[in-house]
Order: sequence, then C-alpha cells, then structure tokens
Amino acid sequence: MAYVLDFEKPVIELRNKIDELKSIMNDADVDLAEEIQKLEDRLMKLENEIYRNLKPWDRVQIARHPERPTTLDYVAHLFEDFFELHGDRLFGDDEAIVGGVAKYKGLPVTVIGHQRGKDTKENIRRNFGMPHPEGYRKALRLMRQADKFGRPIICFIDTKGAYPGKAAEERGQSEAIARNLFEMAGFGVPIICIVIGEGGSGGALALGVGNHIHMLENSTYSVISPEGAAALLWKDASLAKRAAETMKITAYDLKELGVIDEVIPEVRGGAHRNVAEQAAFIDPVIENSLKELVPMSREQLIRHRYEKFKKIGAFAFEKE
Repeated sequence: MAYVLDFEKPVIELRNKIDELKSIMNDADVDLAEEIQKLEDRLMKLENEIYRNLKPWDRVQIARHPERPTTLDYVAHLFEDFFELHGDRLFGDDEAIVGGVAKYKGLPVTVIGHQRGKDTKENIRRNFGMPHPEGYRKALRLMRQADKFGRPIICFIDTKGAYPGKAAEERGQSEAIARNLFEMAGFGVPIICIVIGEGGSGGALALGVGNHIHMLENSTYSVISPEGAAALLWKDASLAKRAAETMKITAYDLKELGVIDEVIPEVRGGAHRNVAEQAAFIDPVIENSLKELVPMSREQLIRHRYEKFKKIGAFAFEKE
C-alpha cells in the first residue's frame, strides 16, 4: 500500500470511491458514467484546492516522503555514463553520499549528492542519508578532482543533517563540514546545487556553497528541523508544525529572501508521483545554469559565489 500523507487522505478516499464505481460498472454492466464523471470533477477541484494551498508543514511532509526520488534516481534520468567513485582516501567509503563522473548532454561533469535508502535495509546501509565525516571528505575529494580537470560540479542536497554520533565526532565531523565550506568557496568551476528533499543544517550546507542554488517546490532548507526548533523555542518537539510556519524553510520563502535562485516546480502531489516527469522539470534548470556559468573565468566564478553569499541576510558595521 502506498504511503499516504495526512492532508492527502480526502483525495485518496475519493480516488478509491471512483475506482470502486468503475469496478462495479465493469463487473455488473451498470452505467455509472455520469456518477463517475461527477466524482472525477470533484476530485480535480479537491486536488487543486489542496495542492495549490500547501502549508509549510505539508511541504515538510512531502520532502520527507519515503518514496521521494533520491540522487541516484535523478542521475539515472539526467546524466549519461555515470561512473561512481568511492572512498575518501583517509578512512573509508560513506554510502550516505554518492558521487562520480558523468556526462550531461555531452559535457563532462562531476555529480555529488546525499543518498537515502528505498527500504529499511538500504536506509541502514546508507545511514538514512546522514553522512559521516568520510562522506564529506569523499565529496571534497571529487570536487578537487573536478576543479583540477575543469568539470562543473552538480550537487543534490537531501539530508536531515550530518550524523551526530560519537564516532562521527571523533573522526572530525565539524572540521569536515567546515573544510568543505571553505574549499567550495574557492573552486574555479561552476557549482550548481539543487535541494531535492530535506536540506538540514550543516550537513546540507557542506554540499551547498554554489554559484546557483535551486530547490524543488516541496523541498525544505533550514539550519534546524522544525522538531528541533520547537524543542529549543518551546521545549516541546510536538509543536513542529507551528515551528515550520515561522521558520521560512520552504522554497518560496527562501526565494523571496534571496537564499536560492530558482524554485523548480514539482509534479502535482510531489516528485514521488512521477520521477521521469520530475527530472524533466529539473533538466532545463541545470541546462540554463550551465549556459550562464560555463563561459565565466575561474576568477569570475569565485567572485560570483562570493557576491551571492555576501548578499544573504543583513549585517551592519558599528563605529567605534
């Protein structure tokens, strides 16, 4: 049975009713076409009402949908000749981050992204998409390689955050994230970042220092999860829905704030409804970003990235 989100239940119930009437009509040779048409019209109206007026918490739920497409799903639809590379050459290979070399419409690129699992077994293997330090160091190794050979870097962001366990801290989690931020700022190749699910805290930002940052319509990007924010602000994680309303974590909020460059529309109901169609929405965004960024010189790309992040937020100098 497909996973159903709370706000979608009225839609699912109506779809089931339509399917039931169609089955009765086929089996009993009864003409129910008029009733079915009325329900289908009602369904269309209901879907428009729900999906055009999604609340921030609704989008959080869609971003976390267990069937939401992952980095490797999009790699299969958007790139050719993807060759995955493994390991950080220091400790090991972290499967919560995948990366390698591919071609995008004939152009050699480096593709890196967080990777969740499709079932419990794979999620355990990939640590539910929460990287250890070796994952970020693997990503950095591939970025350095891309910088050396002049390949654009395309990052897919989808993580609740970096893994906060004892072993990760012992191996230098904070340093690994900070190193990525520092070095990504200085690479002389185009960096395009796309938030495809959850973009959580430094674990997401470690792949997020790009010339262009785009977000899928129902993705989120924030310094902390709504549950974490609610626990800090009101000492009650159950108030996550309230926190989501105030945190400005949706794609449209972040576009308005100037944090991201473009909101990528999603298939109605979420990207998990049709991966191929969703990839078709992402494709022109990548193409347009590359057309703008590839002609830039190394110095221009670094300056472009610097200016982009300098404009985010607000600050003031105090006179002594």
